[in-house]
Amino acid sequence: MSNLKVAWADFKNGLVVENPLLVLMIGLCSALAVSSRLENTIFMGVAATFVLVCSNAIVSLIKKVTPPTIRIPIFIVIIASFVTIVDLSMKGYFPAAYERLGVWIPLIVVNCMILGRAEAFAYGNSIFRSVADGLGIGAGYTMVLMIMGFVRELLGSGKIILFDSTVLSLGSAYIKDPIRILVFFPGAFLVFGFLIGALNIVRQKREQK
Repeated sequence: MSNLKVAWADFKNGLVVENPLLVLMIGLCSALAVSSRLENTIFMGVAATFVLVCSNAIVSLIKKVTPPTIRIPIFIVIIASFVTIVDLSMKGYFPAAYERLGVWIPLIVVNCMILGRAEAFAYGNSIFRSVADGLGIGAGYTMVLMIMGFVRELLGSGKIILFDSTVLSLGSAYIKDPIRILVFFPGAFLVFGFLIGALNIVRQKREQK
């Protein structure tokens, strides 16, 4: 039971306390680039979480036989192996999403969020805790991505499209004249800035209590 509590604490830590985007500020390039559409963020979040969990698990398993002097190259090889699995799987089964995400899937290899957790957490902890950390960090990353994707796509185009079907629409009047800047790169910075502002407000209220 104590192991489950520790794992749950690690998961919550990655989800909220050390959220990779809102708190640690890592992995921002891909987040800002792919969050123009909700569907993109779902695929990117799942892909990054898969790589996080699997690479954390392997790094934790081999930490005792990994020479400290060459640990970073070893981590990169491990991460690249799982990124290749994701890349080929998406290319084969979800070609439309793969086409939209483009280079950002292969670039998961150099995402500092993945390598950072391998170095800062998995290399020094058990496989159980490392998997929990990967799930928490991945869930936190995906959660923020999806919020950004939802806001940017809905307000920037007037509708949400998932798997070629419109699941939410603000009406034809809004669709004709949406806030188009939100679907472009400056819109990503605006939405992300508002999320950071909202987080700071919540923190200040908690500190006052």
